[in-house]
Amino acid sequence: MTEFTHRPVLLEECIQGLAIRPEGVYVDGTLGRAGHAREVAARLTTGRLIGIDRDQAALDAAPGRFGPLMERVTLVHGNFRDIPEILDRLSIVGVDGILLDLGVSSPQLDDASRGFSYSKDAPLDMRMDQSQTLTAADIVNTYDEDELRLILSRYGEERYSPRIAAAICRRREERPIETTLELVDIIRSAMPAAALREKQHPAKRSFQALRIAVNDELGAIADTMEAVIPRLNPGGRLCVITFHSLEDRIVKTAMAQAARGCTCPPEFPVCVCGKTPQVRLTPRKPIIPSADECGENPRARSAKLRVCEKCQPVTI
Repeated sequence: MTEFTHRPVLLEECIQGLAIRPEGVYVDGTLGRAGHAREVAARLTTGRLIGIDRDQAALDAAPGRFGPLMERVTLVHGNFRDIPEILDRLSIVGVDGILLDLGVSSPQLDDASRGFSYSKDAPLDMRMDQSQTLTAADIVNTYDEDELRLILSRYGEERYSPRIAAAICRRREERPIETTLELVDIIRSAMPAAALREKQHPAKRSFQALRIAVNDELGAIADTMEAVIPRLNPGGRLCVITFHSLEDRIVKTAMAQAARGCTCPPEFPVCVCGKTPQVRLTPRKPIIPSADECGENPRARSAKLRVCEKCQPVTI
């Protein structure tokens, strides 16, 4: 029952942002529990929803979550960065909306065996797509100290990254680091007492950094933002939910660049570049969850939704 009572983050805001047309074609690039996707499919008549996920387990569970709505849905095992190639395989030229929820899905966090959680013991895995080879254990046990420090600093914004990287390298000289709680103990041992008294779990930033590195999350977001806007039909909407500043910065910058028209230097008397805006921001600022939603779902607190709409082609 909990599978169906789970409320996705910013659900109503996403549905409004997509401006769904019953006959339209929509893509959910991060299907997960299909909470957003079910609401999209429920508003379609002759339209179609393409549901994509890297996690085969999410796709296996999807028919039960969609129920009779499944007749309007096509499921694809893949990475959202491959949306253009997936649409090509399906002979779809343009779509009317794309939704990306960049948060790690609750089943992945809650399944101890997946190794995403710093509060449950499990093998150091963290792969969203379990068919890929690189795991968190590979990174922790084989990357050199400078590489580890850079990952922790860049992707986790961990201010104690040099100390943690050094501690990891010392421990793995004794034996391989194989489980999540082993790594948590190493992180704790490397941090000063004052840091351990902070409200945030001491391993949170490091685990975030390793998850991002294992799954190349930031690279996938940057590639996707560049690739999917051209596949939107005029008036089509792109909705992206981010959960930390690194993701949001990429999405914000990409949308702002796509919404920018002329790139000529300001001293030019007339435009010579001929560039026009690809999208308009709807709205210009990110949408954040209400206080009520944050109270009901603590995971929503850091969420931001950004929406843009494909511009109509300019005719001369």
